[in-house]
Amino acid sequence: MSTRRRVLVLSMVGLVLVAGAIALRLGADQPAETSALAETLAGVEPPPPTTSSTSTTVDPADEGFLAAHAGVPSVELFDSPTATQPLAALPNPTDENVPLAFLVRGERGDRFKVAIPERPNGTEAWVDKVDVVTTEVPNRIRVEVGARRLTVLRGQSDEALVTMTVAVGTDATPTPLGNFYVDISVAQTSYTPWILSVAGFSDALQSFGGGNGQIAIHGWSDNSVLGQNVSNGCVRVSFDDLWRLRDLAPVGTPVEIVA
Repeated sequence: MSTRRRVLVLSMVGLVLVAGAIALRLGADQPAETSALAETLAGVEPPPPTTSSTSTTVDPADEGFLAAHAGVPSVELFDSPTATQPLAALPNPTDENVPLAFLVRGERGDRFKVAIPERPNGTEAWVDKVDVVTTEVPNRIRVEVGARRLTVLRGQSDEALVTMTVAVGTDATPTPLGNFYVDISVAQTSYTPWILSVAGFSDALQSFGGGNGQIAIHGWSDNSVLGQNVSNGCVRVSFDDLWRLRDLAPVGTPVEIVA
């Protein structure tokens, strides 16, 4: 997939949220795919985040999720809602020239608790609310690795909006399990017309093709692979289903990958 070098700025207290400098990211299954996405993103202008309206009479099952888009050149990361010294900072836009985005998982006072697109899987931090712009995300994605199935669910409910057969990672390079989110959604010009980068990383491949093993949901021209475990960890879908995902799962969409 793409490359991203996010340089973490360590605080004076010497605490480290994510050890070392961030390596090149990889979310696709071949080195050639990585270069193609990098070239695509190089010309992308970061779109300004937009706000969305909120209804005061929403069924709890219909309630969605909250994405946080960086609104400053560098977002400081804290280890608690009251910490005075940041642990690190992430640049915005990223080296891929796309906006930095998080999934909000909680809030307290003037800060949000967010999932961040870095190793190890499940890494969270606190960010100042004034540094981000939030948007509502209406749906969530569930990937069932064993069933080779991807389902888009409406909000917090169990209502399936679309279900599709997918290809997943091999036994040697399995698709990682866990709770992630879509951190990039962008057009591509080579092996897939669109790609949804997922803020999750391979447990088997610490590096691959010069990247750090980040996964993605992307299209695949050969539909015969669907229903099989043939990838290096990415989730492959048909081109028809890819367009549905693009429209139903914007940046910030939670992605749950289960066995």
